[in-house]
Amino acid sequence: VQLQASGGGLVPPGDSLRLSCATSGVTFTRYTMAWFRQAPGEERAFVAGILRSGGATYSTDSVKSRFTISRDGAKKTVYLQMNTLRPEDTAVYYCAAGPSVILSNVPSRSAYAYWGQGTLVTVSS
Repeated sequence: VQLQASGGGLVPPGDSLRLSCATSGVTFTRYTMAWFRQAPGEERAFVAGILRSGGATYSTDSVKSRFTISRDGAKKTVYLQMNTLRPEDTAVYYCAAGPSVILSNVPSRSAYAYWGQGTLVTVSS
């Protein structure tokens, strides 16, 4: 199982980025997918998740109106569209996959069996 995250970079405040996470070795439609992030000196925190069935999405309050998670079954890829980026969004972003994630566990790190290597997003002028 491999999750390959990409799309990070250095952008000024207010800009946009789209992160991608390509998967292999998993039956993509059976997995709930999520993005987490880890800022320097902080714990890894939930950003957004999308359920395997129906595609219902969930996100943390600080990004709810700015970030959108989506998935493409044909490409076995999950995306995170990030708009109106702020300096506090600076972090390493990780994608994760979980085969049996129930609704209440979507934000929980322990619910995910597989993790990508992370991609760095830096928001700075």
